[in-house]
Amino acid sequence: MRAIVVRKFGEPVELAEMPVPEPGAQAVKVQLDAAGVNPFDLKMANGILEGRMPHDFPAILGVDGAGSIASVGPGVTKFTIGDRVVGKFLVPPAGHGSFAEYSVLPEDATLVPIPEPVTTMAAAALPTAGVTAQDLVDAAQIRPGQKVLIVGATGGVGSFLVQLANIAGAHVIATARGDTADQMTRLGAAETVDYTRASVADSVRSTEPDGIDVLFDLVSPPEALAPLTELVRAGGAVYTTVFAADEAALRERGLRGGNFESKGRAPELTRLLARVAAGDVVVPIDATVPLEEASTVLGATGARGKTVLTI
Repeated sequence: MRAIVVRKFGEPVELAEMPVPEPGAQAVKVQLDAAGVNPFDLKMANGILEGRMPHDFPAILGVDGAGSIASVGPGVTKFTIGDRVVGKFLVPPAGHGSFAEYSVLPEDATLVPIPEPVTTMAAAALPTAGVTAQDLVDAAQIRPGQKVLIVGATGGVGSFLVQLANIAGAHVIATARGDTADQMTRLGAAETVDYTRASVADSVRSTEPDGIDVLFDLVSPPEALAPLTELVRAGGAVYTTVFAADEAALRERGLRGGNFESKGRAPELTRLLARVAAGDVVVPIDATVPLEEASTVLGATGARGKTVLTI
């Protein structure tokens, strides 16, 4: 089968022929039709999990994937052949990911049915970015009317976060270049801040002199995050997905949150899929790329939504 692999950490990403895997007990083989691309994929290729999780090489990349059950191993009870499914294809040992024509997962991994109204392409874009956004909103415990600033709003996580924060009743302020402001408004932002024209902190301070309640920052390094936290009122929350927060400093100022890592699994993914199926959440796909061109989009920046590989 065709797969996107690295032969060692830090080596070039390449298209390769790999053996078709077969499921063992309590495992299923998924024939993949689409795979979502995330910043983590390139980080994995460069060795972010070295020493934290065993790997098999050549390592097949890709966490998010969607397709159908091709075969099942002994003892499987949750799935049958032909079921459309979506999930996270990162289980020990790593290196058997979703950037391939087939992959095997334990049936109790993060793998769930795709509801009928949801396309396979849309489903493949959800597991990492969508569930991270949902987990962030859950953690922040947003109340209707709260002012929520989302920095990095136009990317994969941000595009979902704008929608979910709006659904929770927040007054959403999204950072976006001028040419993406309309997209953010359609997704539920009440205000947009063009970070190319002025500093985000100055712009928000001018429109929200009493401060904001929640800051979600998906992109800023520590030196850029620090002044943004000054916008948050005491008792508010700050969350960063790039581990840029000084958590002790936040606590001293009476702020909740800090460095955030999503723990969402099958129940959270199922809940998000239900929202997509109901039409409450749209899946903004910025680009679809053939599997063999995966190396051209890994690590790319400036996306307005999700990039999905077609397999």
